[in-house]
Amino acid sequence: MWLFLVALVGLWTLLCFFRERQVVSHLQDKYVFITGCDSGFGNLLARQLDRRGMRVLAACLTEKGAEELRNKTSDRLETVILDVTKTESIVAATQWVKERVGNRGLWGLVNNAGISTPSGPNEWMKKQDFASVLDVNLLGMIEVTLSMLPLVRKARGRVVNISSVVGRVSLFGGGYCISKYGVEAFSDSLRRELSYFGVKVAIIEPGFFLTGVTSSARLCSNIQMLWDQTSSEIREIYGEKYLASYLKSLNELDKRCNKDLSVVTDCMEHALTACHPRTRYSAGWDAKLFFIPLSYLPTFLVDAVFYWTSMKPEKAL
Repeated sequence: MWLFLVALVGLWTLLCFFRERQVVSHLQDKYVFITGCDSGFGNLLARQLDRRGMRVLAACLTEKGAEELRNKTSDRLETVILDVTKTESIVAATQWVKERVGNRGLWGLVNNAGISTPSGPNEWMKKQDFASVLDVNLLGMIEVTLSMLPLVRKARGRVVNISSVVGRVSLFGGGYCISKYGVEAFSDSLRRELSYFGVKVAIIEPGFFLTGVTSSARLCSNIQMLWDQTSSEIREIYGEKYLASYLKSLNELDKRCNKDLSVVTDCMEHALTACHPRTRYSAGWDAKLFFIPLSYLPTFLVDAVFYWTSMKPEKAL
């Protein structure tokens, strides 16, 4: 009996291994549009796919970012300036893409653009602090997707949305975790709707990697700004020691983040080039061994873990 089960597991593993390594044909003829290519995952993915011979259409927020990317890639790669919070910018970028892909359609759409601040204790923030993050990470992503969808459908292509482990487990307040939960929900509904048209949707859930989103300097500056703008009552309740502990933990974040961004971009590339892409990709050992398993635990256990390991306000019960 046990021998039969071992053989069955072995055969299943071999089948999965074989399926995962089947690659789509004629990659050099396929166009991929990537948002947020100024730096981080988007920048690395654009260079990675360009080296593989694909036709990369890279959207950058700034002309400086676009120029630096062009200097590091082949003549195949083209750039466009895109602000995902502005409808007119999305419409213009969609028309730009349409002119390039023609009747072939758009094989891959990678929604990578994102910001992480303002983030912090919810009580320190105003509605606009939440809205500014949601506008980029969720609403901007949705509008880009809806605008590009006819081109992706024409190619029976792929949509790859960048979520996070905080789309599974909410680790802190503000709009970032909310936006990533939204990315998960939107991607799930989109995948089911588009399955009838041969379009596949994949979600990438990275752990903590060293990018602009996790920059200690940027996050510390954000927390200090939130602290300075909040009310005297809130500052009294939380206390200076809480602020100091918060800033100390953020200052140590750079050391804890994985510096190898290719762990994530390899998942993104697989989602675009594999015949049988996964629905979800967990990138990084912290995601695989801690955050994703944590998301399946009963809520009261997860709450207890955070209660006993996190810093406490000065006037907590």
